Amino acid sequence: MGKLTHKDLLDAGVHFGHLTRKWDPRMAPYIFMEKNGIHIIDLNKTLESLEQASAALKNIVRSGRKVMFVATKKQAKEIVADEAKRLNMPYVTERWLGGMLTNFATIRKSLKKMSSMEKNKKEDSYKNLAKRERLMINRDQEKLERVLGGIADLTRLPAALFVIDVMREHIAIKEAKKLNIPVFALVDTNSDPTSVDFPIAANDDAFKSIDILTKYLGRVIEEGLAERKKDKEEASRKEEENAKRELDKKEAKAAEISEKALPSASSKATSDTQKVDKNSDDKKSDDKKEVAEKAK
Repeated sequence: MGKLTHKDLLDAGVHFGHLTRKWDPRMAPYIFMEKNGIHIIDLNKTLESLEQASAALKNIVRSGRKVMFVATKKQAKEIVADEAKRLNMPYVTERWLGGMLTNFATIRKSLKKMSSMEKNKKEDSYKNLAKRERLMINRDQEKLERVLGGIADLTRLPAALFVIDVMREHIAIKEAKKLNIPVFALVDTNSDPTSVDFPIAANDDAFKSIDILTKYLGRVIEEGLAERKKDKEEASRKEEENAKRELDKKEAKAAEISEKALPSASSKATSDTQKVDKNSDDKKSDDKKEVAEKAK
């Protein structure tokens, strides 16, 4: 996978921060300079943080865990949803429901309800309902799908969150922090980088900036998934080899036992034959003696 360069980030406008009067002093280490009343982000720091985030994300995905994408701002919704769908990862792009992580058991109930609605629509009882009742059921289902559709396949808590705009998604970040779930986020000059585990200093308002960084991290996750698949195939191959080796050992042992048993069986058979021959000779001798005595 090709790494991002300074030119790529410059072309996408990743370096543009907010107005200087709106800045957060905790972002000072990530700011390069001030120009025309706007803070310019240090792209060297952005690339460094991207490397750290990429390595951590790849390890999480390689271990078979999920990364939840969170972006409810207008310019990020479509990009994030498309990338999450492509990677088969959970995502939230409409509204973050309070307790989506900390009260996951209740969210699971809503997901089951949404699933049962879809099943009920295929039954005859649904077709026999009045038009108004069907309309109400459809509206409830659409509402649930709009808010929870992105996490429909989520059976357990995600291992990490990838967030666009930490100020907008502060509830999601607080919940993740409470559950010790690491957060990867694009952090602009008006935000607090200490609120997340892996801050990536970048313009979180421009479409191009969000697009280039989200797709780059998406490719990192894709690599992690490919490596996981390779690891599973390698493990499966090793298991087969070990099983075959064990089978060969058992067969060799069985053959060895059979070879040891064969001579003893053969000698026993010979001994039995000799005994039979001896008995036969003895009988013949006795018969001869009897005939001789009778002749006398």
